[in-house]
Amino acid sequence: MSDAFEKEYLRAGIITTTHGIKGEVKVYPEVDDPGRFSLFEKIYLKKKDTLIPVEIENVKFFKKMVILKFKGIDDINDVVKYRDYEILARREDIAELKEGQYFDADIIGLRVFDTKENCLGSVSSILHGAGNDVYVIKNDGAKEIMIPAVRKFVLSVDLNKGCMTVDPLPGMLE
Repeated sequence: MSDAFEKEYLRAGIITTTHGIKGEVKVYPEVDDPGRFSLFEKIYLKKKDTLIPVEIENVKFFKKMVILKFKGIDDINDVVKYRDYEILARREDIAELKEGQYFDADIIGLRVFDTKENCLGSVSSILHGAGNDVYVIKNDGAKEIMIPAVRKFVLSVDLNKGCMTVDPLPGMLE
């Protein structure tokens, strides 16, 4: 996959199993609003190095799952092979971000600096909590630093430069 493709498309869910016999699949959604699947027209199915473009014919919802029917696929035997494939969709279809909001894929990997321009490491993962997210920062040592993803601590994010500036409280870095 090209870098341009990876910037435009993000993971929206994963196919868990088939549904019925007419070529539908059940999808575990990984977007804030599963209703957004109704906005998706062309998506990509991805597993390892395999990337398959498909068009969505129909979208239904059942409990916490999304049921998709792809155009031109009308039989269970034609979709069973897509179990465990990721669903990639255009980022603008996945969510409308407000100022100061970012996709996890954009934050992970950013270099993190404190207000004195000391490099603390890079964001390795994001913990999603009920109150707020927490950025997990790893540095060259084995040390992990956890910074709440709130304006009080995260002063700036610059996706173009690939970095963020934080102002941790005393003790957060120990």
